[in-house]
Amino acid sequence: MKRRTVLAGIAATLAPRALVAQTPGRAAPYRLGVLMGNLANDPVGQAYVASLLQGLRALGWQEGGNMRVEWRWTGGDAALFDRYAAELVAFGPDVLLAQASPSVVALRRKTNTIPVVFTMVTDPVGQGFVGNLAHPGGNVTGFSDFNALMAGKWLQMLTQVAPPVARVAVLYNPATAPYAGLMMDAIEDAAPSFAITARTAPCHDDAEIESVIAELAREHGGLLVLTDIFTIVHRDAILASAAQHRLPTVYFARSFTVAGGLMSYGVDYADLFLRSALYIDRILKGASPRDLPVQQPTKFELVINLRTAKAHGIDLSTTLLATADQVIE
Repeated sequence: MKRRTVLAGIAATLAPRALVAQTPGRAAPYRLGVLMGNLANDPVGQAYVASLLQGLRALGWQEGGNMRVEWRWTGGDAALFDRYAAELVAFGPDVLLAQASPSVVALRRKTNTIPVVFTMVTDPVGQGFVGNLAHPGGNVTGFSDFNALMAGKWLQMLTQVAPPVARVAVLYNPATAPYAGLMMDAIEDAAPSFAITARTAPCHDDAEIESVIAELAREHGGLLVLTDIFTIVHRDAILASAAQHRLPTVYFARSFTVAGGLMSYGVDYADLFLRSALYIDRILKGASPRDLPVQQPTKFELVINLRTAKAHGIDLSTTLLATADQVIE
């Protein structure tokens, strides 16, 4: 689904265009609290914010006008998730937006009544955020970012480099990716089909990232970087180490590839933020999160940085290049 199509769908919901904030008995502005996992100065996180605000504007909500927005940026700091969740709940919001699992966990500790819309969350059922996808059943709903079929695609991409990769390490931080077991199950289920051996590579800091990647380079293996606030915040360290060791690496988001990574396959996260505006709007107009089904990812993109491949001496198959949504040359 193209972004303009999503915006057209958003615009179609504006009939009539009167806002809830303008209804009798309710003083404007409405309040939205946003708990982000990115650093505040991260251009990628700012792009997510821009998409969210774009979606809200299409629905008639204006930050600083009929909507007041409180932003909190944690940079992946575990202590800040809890601190900022408390601040946002104290703000008295009508609805909360949570980026990634740690934000949801922190907000659920502080409230079980204020509606929470999440985005960039893997396995919301397994993590106990919702009862089931169709009927969340509580004060939390939102947009998931993982489909098990993605695991096979990641591994297939690593077999389409020359020479093909036979050993893969999967990088994530167990503290911020409690759902990694689900993703590893999908990866291990798919691995035999591609004659690949996959293992976990849990990391907690830049030093461990460098150690994992250096070892893989000696083994002539490949790296798969999972969706995780830790990997988002430590993006530059991962990219620098992979470049230094010329390691074939698949990332979960285009932002890594645009920043110099080899290739990525995953959800369009800016699109998830754009679509989140729809649920925020529906809740502000009276809908309950318990009745809004969790949305599964539907839009995926494969991005290849051919410039990086050439610089690292990595050959990519013509089939892989032909299936890419974008090739950076």
